[in-house]
Amino acid sequence: MTSPHEYVRAHSAGFEEELNELLRIPSVSTLPAHRADMLRAARWLVDHLRHIGMEAELAEEGKTGAAREFSPGEGHPLVYAEWLGAPGRPTILGYGHYDVQPVDPLAEWISPPFEPTVRDGNLYARGAADDKGQILTLIKAVQAYLATKRPLPVNVKLLIEGEEETGGTTVERYVRANRARLGADAALVLDSGMFAPEIPAITLGLRGIVTAEIEVSGAARDLHSGRYGGAAPNPFLALAQILTGLRDARDRVLIPGFYERVVPPDPEERSAWSRLEFDEGEFLRDEVGSPALGGELEFPVLERIWARPTLEVHGMPGGFTGEGTKTVIPARAAAKVSMRLVPRQDPDEIYKLFEAHVKRLQPRGTRVAVRRSGYLTPAVVMDPRSPAMTAARAAFTETFGHETVLIRAGGSIPVVTHFTGLLGLPTVVTGWTLSDSNLHSPNEKLHLGHFHRGIDAVIRFFGRFGATADS
Repeated sequence: MTSPHEYVRAHSAGFEEELNELLRIPSVSTLPAHRADMLRAARWLVDHLRHIGMEAELAEEGKTGAAREFSPGEGHPLVYAEWLGAPGRPTILGYGHYDVQPVDPLAEWISPPFEPTVRDGNLYARGAADDKGQILTLIKAVQAYLATKRPLPVNVKLLIEGEEETGGTTVERYVRANRARLGADAALVLDSGMFAPEIPAITLGLRGIVTAEIEVSGAARDLHSGRYGGAAPNPFLALAQILTGLRDARDRVLIPGFYERVVPPDPEERSAWSRLEFDEGEFLRDEVGSPALGGELEFPVLERIWARPTLEVHGMPGGFTGEGTKTVIPARAAAKVSMRLVPRQDPDEIYKLFEAHVKRLQPRGTRVAVRRSGYLTPAVVMDPRSPAMTAARAAFTETFGHETVLIRAGGSIPVVTHFTGLLGLPTVVTGWTLSDSNLHSPNEKLHLGHFHRGIDAVIRFFGRFGATADS
């Protein structure tokens, strides 16, 4: 009888083509023009999950009484699927997302973002790494059992959302409304990555996030800078004054109370990070590419990006940005800002402190508005001693031939907070991407070797976690 691992090896080319089919769908959740593509991607997943032998549905077509939460126009649909044919065995709740980031700047893509292309063993396409390629490794692990008539050693439930890249609330509402349906023994979130090539990692901690927009307005309309310059307030200069009042020259955030609840990592975790094979020079040269690193230089780099809070500015829309010159004093200017948070920092409290500080910095002659935008998610740290975590570490080590390392991530995955907080699930956060996967950037890629070995890793995880029922 063919084993699941043998089935995976025999069907590797077909798995890649199915991934390519999904990648060709431009499911960009932030752009209204792609709403139909979002629905198309969700339906592709439902059809595929049914084809491999799982029960699957769009959430808005579900049987739970929560359908009104997901009517068209209010968000992007969730995909829910389950296979519950292993009574008495543990249940895994798997998670991924089918939405992707916009492709800008398009001119920097070597090959079209929605035409998957293989170069040097890497699959290039928007969503290859984040997150279509990752969630498909879990789906294909389930298929490898069902197609070979081997009983899965665990029960599997899948929740695949379409708003991870936009900070949408659909998945949170669904989890709150369907706690019993989503009940499980552990969750597996495939939306992270490896520490380095051939070195698998489990992400124990994720920073939280608060996003906001600052808008500064001055005159009632754009004004001629020759006629009014020197008398009319300039919103861009006023905005610059505000932004320079948010961080000092040492990159410390200046918001009063911002660091009040920050707790440093424990010495054991810090010691483990110091033993990781991390080269600051390579990080600067190969990943960042700036003349020098910034941030709080009194802390090691890994601690800066994993366990320290930050404040960043992402964009400043407003004024004239076209070619040539237009000498106007703009009526308004804005800045999009985010703050990454660490455990014990409360997102709502941090937002209020931020808003109050920005209002205190308001320059003369301007009006300042502060608005929340998108994310308001706390940080989370998982227990490394849960049975699911132990099973995952062993399975990934066996697959890649290198001890699985425990890390944190500077990013945020809001659903992890819902799984750990609302459902109380031990949660394994992992994945197969690398630091050069170009997440959210042009030329996003996934190493195809990691894609196929990721399927093997999930198969082994199923086996090891299922065996905990026998102990």
